[in-house]
Amino acid sequence: MHEQRTATLPTWTWGFAPYVVLSVVHVVALGLGADSLAGPTKLLLMPALAIAVLWAGRGTAWGSPFSLLFVAIALSWLGDGAATFFPFAPELPVMLGCFGLAHLAYIWLFARVLPTRSLPAWTVVYALWWGILLAVLWPRLGALTVAVAIYGVVLAGTAATAASTNRIITIGAAFFLASDTLLAFRLFTPEAMPPVTSPLVMLTYTVGQGLIAAGVVIAVRLRERTTAR
Repeated sequence: MHEQRTATLPTWTWGFAPYVVLSVVHVVALGLGADSLAGPTKLLLMPALAIAVLWAGRGTAWGSPFSLLFVAIALSWLGDGAATFFPFAPELPVMLGCFGLAHLAYIWLFARVLPTRSLPAWTVVYALWWGILLAVLWPRLGALTVAVAIYGVVLAGTAATAASTNRIITIGAAFFLASDTLLAFRLFTPEAMPPVTSPLVMLTYTVGQGLIAAGVVIAVRLRERTTAR
């Protein structure tokens, strides 16, 4: 008789459990309007993700993939807490700046460090996304028009270059893009967005960041196994 095998998750994935729990608590708190819980949990998300990567990366060589991932996570954390960390500055420009730099780190990671294939032709959809989003929001952007346009370029760049890596990173970057798209409409067309938009922004954001981080770990581990053969 053949031995029956059951699929099990790699042990390194358990390091993501605290991040998943925090993400769920944060999204639910937003949905319930529990600001006293939503605020602190938001600031704990990226540190929990960084700890997850530290755990998942045990036993691997700590090279540029993890370094760039940690840079992106740290900049995302600053963007999440822009109002807390930079109370002396306008929140939205600071947030855009921090996340813009995070996306540049992701683009370098996906395009220069982890690519496994050429950029698929279908990624042209992200250029179309940028054009449509800018056209729809243009009348509402005012002094932020240039900043939002540039930020849109790096957002599209992250999503597109992610498609040259593995499927997990590609899906994660698409969720990240969805989060920022929802956020843009919530910020600039608040009257058209339902209350559920805020939890959806953070749900897609946490899923996106988590999948990107897990995808990078998978890519590094696969590369090391391939090299060792």
